Amino acid sequence: MNEAELYALLPLLILTLGATVLLLGGAWRINPRTLLGAGIGLALLAALAAGGLPPTVTEVGGMAATTPYARFCTILWCALAALTLLLSLGTGPRRNFAGGEYAALVLFAAAGMSLLSAATTLVGLFLGLESLTLALYILIAFDKNSPLGAEAGLKYLVLGATATGLIAFGIALLYLAAGSFDLSVALSPVSGRGPLHGAALIGWGLLLVAAAFKLSLAPFHLWTPDVYQGAPAPITGLLATGSKGAVATALIALAAANGTLPTPGLLTALALLTLAAGSLAALAQQNVKRMLAYSSVSHMGYILLALIAGGSVGRGVALFYVVAYAAATVAAFGVVAALARDSGEVQDYTRLHGLAWRRPWLAAVLTVALLSLAGIPATAGFIAKFGVFLALLRSDHPGLALAGVAAALVSVYYYLRLVTVLYMPGEGREPLGGGDVAAHTALLVCLLILLFLGLYPGPLLGLIAVIVP
Repeated sequence: MNEAELYALLPLLILTLGATVLLLGGAWRINPRTLLGAGIGLALLAALAAGGLPPTVTEVGGMAATTPYARFCTILWCALAALTLLLSLGTGPRRNFAGGEYAALVLFAAAGMSLLSAATTLVGLFLGLESLTLALYILIAFDKNSPLGAEAGLKYLVLGATATGLIAFGIALLYLAAGSFDLSVALSPVSGRGPLHGAALIGWGLLLVAAAFKLSLAPFHLWTPDVYQGAPAPITGLLATGSKGAVATALIALAAANGTLPTPGLLTALALLTLAAGSLAALAQQNVKRMLAYSSVSHMGYILLALIAGGSVGRGVALFYVVAYAAATVAAFGVVAALARDSGEVQDYTRLHGLAWRRPWLAAVLTVALLSLAGIPATAGFIAKFGVFLALLRSDHPGLALAGVAAALVSVYYYLRLVTVLYMPGEGREPLGGGDVAAHTALLVCLLILLFLGLYPGPLLGLIAVIVP
């Protein structure tokens, strides 16, 4: 590896080497808040390096791209890591989280997300996904005093290990059929650019099942509510946005390399089943984190619909959806983290009765986040869903657009039901946490993003149109 390639890897080096230093710092019993603050600084520094120091090479090691698209994704995941650590500054020390290990794992996860989004080969795809997943295994079960956290970590570990095996076997079969790990060549036997090969078809099927697990596509989504409920709220936000978003951006790159994703009929069936399963299951929930878990299932269905629409427009809409969904979801789970007390997180609807009268700022942020997830105008979520429907109509998929509209109408009910609970007259009797300055700062950032993209999405849409592959 030459000097130019090392320079191109500077954001990843900042994340990984910085995480290693934080890990060692934890052994010296440095104040956890100091270590978490250092993690925030490192994440922002890596984002600045990705945005302000363009590399002179377009690929590193034949596995990772350094294109504007890859750097945009790196900035996005670094910002997400910084927000996660900001939300953890209050909850982490209160729950006796080891600051060094916690911050290091979040930075390692951000590095894995960045590598996954930049992957140009199946090997890079595998390494990025596993780097991300290994960090999440630990973070999900980081609260040693939570039985639900231990259960969530074990479930994600067992199912994630199974998905890893499927990915490895699928990559082997694709290499057998195509003789290459390159994304633009490996799928040629199943993407219509060469003779169909049985081994490649099975390999793509295994790869698709593993991706469906990571994205919580139905029927591979049943782990989602239990893991979301058991993990600490900031980590749930990271899992719901970063992990799924990184896989989605990798699929965007995969679609760009092949012109489209293979087996569109199968993808359509997955998308429709995902929309139906996520929307209907969310209707019956009385727990905030479980409702958001099932609703996240349906949101992944919308991203898949954008990829089915195809073309640079569909891929651009999918990337915008990832950004809008990330801001709203981090805000929602950030409110849950801010409301937590020493006795645990407040998740049941009954405990949030009249929140607007007790914590008006937190209720306002949660309301805007839910309205954005529902796709209400003047929020980023509306622009994202409108873009998906428009891309489907332009690509001659009116039936899929109609299905998406129907799922969006259903989602309005379960999102507004929680909003109604927040603004019911009369105050609840249970004391709630209020969050610290760091948590409020993170929530303010998310709120501004949601409103800015809802009212003035042009700059981001224009940037995406330029950088999307």
